[in-house]
Amino acid sequence: MMQEDMKRPEWVPTSGENQDAFTTTVMKGTEQPVARKHSFQKRTVSIETLVEGVRNNNRTLLAQAITLVESNARKHNQKAQELIQQLLPYTGNSIRIGITGVPGAGKSTFIEAFGTMLCELNLKVAVLAVDPSSTLTRGSILGDKTRMERLVQQENAFVRPSPSGGALGGVNRRTRETMLLCEAAGYDVILVETVGVGQSEGMVRDMVDFFLLLSLTGAGDELQGIKRGILELADGILINKADGDNRVRALQTVGLYSQMSHLFQPATEGWEVHVGLCSALYNEGLQEFWKEVTTFQEKTKQSGVFEQRRNNQKRHWLYASIREQLEIRFFNNTMMKEQLMQYEQDIMHGKQTVTKAVMELMETYENK
Repeated sequence: MMQEDMKRPEWVPTSGENQDAFTTTVMKGTEQPVARKHSFQKRTVSIETLVEGVRNNNRTLLAQAITLVESNARKHNQKAQELIQQLLPYTGNSIRIGITGVPGAGKSTFIEAFGTMLCELNLKVAVLAVDPSSTLTRGSILGDKTRMERLVQQENAFVRPSPSGGALGGVNRRTRETMLLCEAAGYDVILVETVGVGQSEGMVRDMVDFFLLLSLTGAGDELQGIKRGILELADGILINKADGDNRVRALQTVGLYSQMSHLFQPATEGWEVHVGLCSALYNEGLQEFWKEVTTFQEKTKQSGVFEQRRNNQKRHWLYASIREQLEIRFFNNTMMKEQLMQYEQDIMHGKQTVTKAVMELMETYENK
């Protein structure tokens, strides 16, 4: 070994009578090569690749397409619309089912059991689960995949949790576009699980074919059924958790809802709302519900109501999109931002009324 490769430790005395008593030496260490710096750049997926991936039901590319559509970035909007435009001819071949209900009604458990049953019938099922976003942090838990562990393992199932993003109506602002992507991917049944905030979920009625109200007994929900609220928008009502000691009370709740449903005009012309029992935990009542949905689809298609509803939904979508774009352009306008700040101060100091301020702001915006 070369002498220069050996050296005495720093703590060995260099002078004095004991300096030769230390025999420890330290071998020179191996020099490590300098790590190269790598520049990682996320690869941009082309529209053509996304279209092909969605059409072939590539789940990774389908998820990327949905992320693109849900993006609020202006640079992604045009690309998202080009994607949807190319996939539009392959849409419209599914049955869209909206599922709502108060928190605790068992929506996720029901969707997992129902979706798994449909997969076993060789149907392809897409679940769009909307998770509430925090009004403070805008964050969402997005834990629906965790709660639907059995369903996500199905080969014919696709589960996509999305944040509500502050949108009203219990759905995401891009749920309609997401449904089109899933239809283009060949999914037969699309289940839309709403946030579950009670009577403010009418927006989902304007984007699905069949609207299910999932309810339960023993939680004060019977009184909610007496209110008009969302009950008059439902095409079907299921009393969940009708098992064990709760089954007797569930039967009583079915009777109550059946009486109340006759007082309202049916949400779908020519269709009588059915109130039934189910137990998602024990897979009871799921086949009966699916039979009800298929009967609904057959009758409404024969009468033309099915196509008429979808056309009306497209019209509502048009006007909703116009309102959304007007709001975005108003608040992103530099001149309006400056004037809005001044009006805020005047209103807070009692120098201006809200109504008059709005009228003046809108007049300025129109004549800018």
